[in-house]
Amino acid sequence: MHDLIIIGAGPAGMTGAIYAKRSGLNVLVIERLIPGGQVVLTALVENYPGFGSISGPELMEKMKKQVENLGVEFISDEIVSLKKMGTNFSIHGKAKIYEAASVIIAAGAAYKKLGVPGEKEWTGRGVSYCATCDAPFFKNKDIVVVGGGDMAVDEAIYLTQFAKVVTIVHRRERLRAQEFLCKRAKENPKINFFFNTIVTEISGKDGVEKVKVKDLKKETEKYYPCEGVFIFVGLVPNTGFIKDLVSVDKNGYILTNENMAASVDGIFAAGDVRKKNLRQIVTACGDGAIAAMSSYKYISHLKGTAY
Repeated sequence: MHDLIIIGAGPAGMTGAIYAKRSGLNVLVIERLIPGGQVVLTALVENYPGFGSISGPELMEKMKKQVENLGVEFISDEIVSLKKMGTNFSIHGKAKIYEAASVIIAAGAAYKKLGVPGEKEWTGRGVSYCATCDAPFFKNKDIVVVGGGDMAVDEAIYLTQFAKVVTIVHRRERLRAQEFLCKRAKENPKINFFFNTIVTEISGKDGVEKVKVKDLKKETEKYYPCEGVFIFVGLVPNTGFIKDLVSVDKNGYILTNENMAASVDGIFAAGDVRKKNLRQIVTACGDGAIAAMSSYKYISHLKGTAY
């Protein structure tokens, strides 16, 4: 039985663990993959205070080390459901069942799929959602990057270190990324742009050879040769195990108040799983800190101790 179980070990979960443990709570962190969340897939982080430039994996390793030094326990398991049993919670993982007085959902989000023919078939064989993981396999090759937000443009810039040509395909007339990223991409001689365009098919024989693209203004389609497709078109919150218990919006993001409290007493949410306007490492950390202190206050009330 734990005071607090944190589901997810990204920036929100890690920060929550730090604040909760320092407050004297008995904390367990459960992560289904490797600690670090989406940040470990980020080549370069340039907007986290205190670090002018640091790799995503290095930043998260520093956070993990800090959490471990406090004595917080990490367990690898995938949570499939969560139930409230009186004042406590029963958290069902694939490996075992856990119990806690309070829960912070910090399970992050997964990459959204295009849902076009060939995407599933060629995933891992030319289709990727992680430039940091797979860029070296595309040295001197032509690559298509689908998306126009911060992640898409940032990863496209990173891919130019390996690829011969990177073509950004974006459904709108202009990129949605921050201006400094847009400027950097437009000044890069290896990057081309297809605006008002979507990918409708990915195909090849022994590997990816081409994508079919559709011009949304002209309503015309054509094939464009490439040897790799990197897809960054948004995120889907990892809330499947919880969305029937707490209130979520139409996209599955958990609704919380300013204290990170969800609609069920004792459940808090932090980071990319909650509805919010800005999804960044620094805001995830802020969410985690607030959720941890809210959990501490909630548990103190349950125990009848002073906050």
